[in-house]
Amino acid sequence: MASIRERQKAAGGITYTVTWRDGGARTGKQESERFGDRDRAERFQNLVQGHGETWPPGWVRGLGFVDQAEEPEDEVDPAHLFENYALAFVSLLTAVQGDTKRKYRRMIEQVMIPWFRGLTVSDGEKSITGDAVKLWFNDISAGRPAPHDPPDRKRRKYSAKTARDHHGLLSAILQAAASGKSPLRSANPCLETKLPRADDSDSEEMTFLEHWEAGLVIRHLGPDAVDLVQILLGTGARWGEVTALQKRDIVRFGGRPALRISRTWKYDEEGGRTTGAPKSKKSRRTIVLTPLLASILNRAARGKGEEDLLFTAPEGGAWYPASFRRWRWLPAIEAAAADGLTKRPRIHDLRHTHAAWLIARNVPLPAIAGRLGHESIQTTVDRYGHLLAILDDDLIAAVSYAMEAALAPEVPADVRAALKVASADAMA
Repeated sequence: MASIRERQKAAGGITYTVTWRDGGARTGKQESERFGDRDRAERFQNLVQGHGETWPPGWVRGLGFVDQAEEPEDEVDPAHLFENYALAFVSLLTAVQGDTKRKYRRMIEQVMIPWFRGLTVSDGEKSITGDAVKLWFNDISAGRPAPHDPPDRKRRKYSAKTARDHHGLLSAILQAAASGKSPLRSANPCLETKLPRADDSDSEEMTFLEHWEAGLVIRHLGPDAVDLVQILLGTGARWGEVTALQKRDIVRFGGRPALRISRTWKYDEEGGRTTGAPKSKKSRRTIVLTPLLASILNRAARGKGEEDLLFTAPEGGAWYPASFRRWRWLPAIEAAAADGLTKRPRIHDLRHTHAAWLIARNVPLPAIAGRLGHESIQTTVDRYGHLLAILDDDLIAAVSYAMEAALAPEVPADVRAALKVASADAMA
């Protein structure tokens, strides 16, 4: 099996030599390749192991992967090259928002093509194999450089969830190549990869604010940000939903002041934005308001037309999330930290905090799911189920009461009386 030997150079520095026996056989020819960087040595070691203890195809000793001058034996259709096929796949996606397509292209260009450049999505000598997918997945999980990265490129480790997300897109691309009336390949190689659980990492977790912590942040916000943040915190609505609110969305529901969520911001492939329907059917909802929240919205609506935005940036128009975060949110968090805040909440954590406060007050999960616009209650349980431990005292009290009643030595007096009346009626 390929191994790495380190050697101190007389002039300073360390060389890393990958050694192996051809084909993995004890009698195989001894092969080796030198590197000045351990990450690249480890990457090459993985390539050798992934190709059965042989030189990776296309690798020239001392030079790395180089373009071959001679024509390939089997000409490859350019449309079947991964880099071309994958980008075309994204362009043809339907019912997908423009900014999602832009994100997919970025994932392909930055985290896939540097590994799969020159390989094809079709069956054949240059086809993407299951082993190639596994090596890629291990590399992005460990933060190792790609075979076609520039020499000075540094990569960060991806969390289990992020690596799974990238694998999901790659799998969709290769599944498309294996499907349809004229499939290009016999199977999807991504199906051979055993994936870690999405929570098998130290990825960023939700932050829940205590009441005093939320108040501390609000007190340090600028005057043009306070109302917006209080509506986010008090409704649990998403950033895109709240910043797209118009005067006509202030309604009454069951005799109470309420807020109708019927639109959110959508982004096209060039980054332009417009309003459109929320992400799912359940996201179109009506949220009842407290008197405080109603007064905030009525104040924001004063003097505005029915289709005017309630919350706008200083220069007019809706806030962009990055601008609000940089100029309003982060300064408030820094100032609050100086006064005792130890957490680093994101804007979206206001939504998580809202859900946590409702759970703490014993609000039923179906009601919370409806208020947050979750497509199913299972989403609510999966996201906030770990918080239900705070209800253990109530659960224990309820079960204790029920068990004590069930094990009571006598039938309750009101039940005995009712039984006597029923028995007398039956005898009559």
